[in-house]
Amino acid sequence: MVISAAFENALSFSEGIARVKLNGHYGYIDGKGNIAIPAVYDGADSFAGGLARVIGLNDKWGYVDVKGEMAIPAIYDGALSFREGLARVNLNGRWGFVDARGNMAIPAIYDSADDFSEGLARVNLYGKGGFLDVKGEMAIPAIYDGADSFAEGLARVVDNDKQGFIDIKGQTVVPAVYDDADDFSEGLACVEIDGKWGFIDAKGTMVIPAAYESALSYNGGLACVEIDGKYGFMDAQGRMIIPAMYDWARSFSEGLASVGLNGKWGFVDAKGSMAIVAMFDRTDDFCKGLARVEAKGTYGYIDAKGTQYWND
Repeated sequence: MVISAAFENALSFSEGIARVKLNGHYGYIDGKGNIAIPAVYDGADSFAGGLARVIGLNDKWGYVDVKGEMAIPAIYDGALSFREGLARVNLNGRWGFVDARGNMAIPAIYDSADDFSEGLARVNLYGKGGFLDVKGEMAIPAIYDGADSFAEGLARVVDNDKQGFIDIKGQTVVPAVYDDADDFSEGLACVEIDGKWGFIDAKGTMVIPAAYESALSYNGGLACVEIDGKYGFMDAQGRMIIPAMYDWARSFSEGLASVGLNGKWGFVDAKGSMAIVAMFDRTDDFCKGLARVEAKGTYGYIDAKGTQYWND
């Protein structure tokens, strides 16, 4: 397998193909590096649900299928990828949702909107956040100063500049007492209070004290935390499994985490061993066995063993 790195830009593979930029335009390659859809679009994104958003010649957004055919006409001012059968689109400055056939399933009347997650979508109406169901009905009233999508049955909401969590019925589960918070992942959510980060469980109990300069959500049983300006990883009991010795780090994905050391990026495994030497200028997370990397302005891919796929 040889994947050319002669692209100006590339995204990770999704549904068997990857978006690439060639000669100023966007198209798609298959897993062998062959052009699957010609690079003729001014903008494009990864495939999701068999469709990918692209910018047509009229500077409007539409959707193509895996054969490169325009499945939904390019008539929208903005568009996002499909999720749970619906995609966000912008029409005349307002947001709504279309289905895979291009039907306007939920009218474009909202100031902003998120993708559907766990059957609900966060929307903003007249400056307040609430949640829609897939029928377009307001399942949770738009009464919050801010809100995030649902994850593991809970959604972060903002009330009077403080953050907490509600359930899918709109009931407060974790009171809005935190300065900042992230979504729940693997049963825990990182929260900030008085400038330090810790973790709460789904009942709102602080199970890992707020003692860290920053923190990322758990993935694969480990969470990235910052101590004295360096990054490491701890388990769900708060034990440091990988010492805080890296200049930067991101969450684990497919058993590996991207870490920065002395100006270069590489990957560590869950035991803290350097699985792929820090030699890249930029790395993306692993997805379906491959991670996009950049070296000296050129993009390519690596697998979990560190094998590099550049120009032959």
